Amino acid sequence: MRDVPERLEDPGVFLADCRARLAFDLIGNTWNAVVVWALRAGPRRPGELREEIGGISAKVLTETLRRLEYNGLVSRRVYAEAPPRVEYGLTDLGHTLVPLIGAFGEWAFDHGDEVLDAQDRAEGLTG
Repeated sequence: MRDVPERLEDPGVFLADCRARLAFDLIGNTWNAVVVWALRAGPRRPGELREEIGGISAKVLTETLRRLEYNGLVSRRVYAEAPPRVEYGLTDLGHTLVPLIGAFGEWAFDHGDEVLDAQDRAEGLTG
């Protein structure tokens, strides 16, 4: 039984310039996945995102939003108001990541205690 699609079985699949590596780089940044998840229900203003996410500075949020926009996952909409209002929302491409991030979240919920126990054991052995 094969659980891995054949295209991922190619020995060069994780080379620096491969598409799988690109995907892992996008998801590997903690804030990328968190911001995508926060935007899953609809567009938000930066202040709303900071409140919802918690623990992210304005600078890091701005960098993350720019990175996600650069990669086509987030769109930026500026409203012609005084003062100007900006909202960020997921693109169609960004929405394709939501179930994957949700699956990672489910895995973390199901196995997080095991990971924490392993970390405690490792710290006990080395500490």
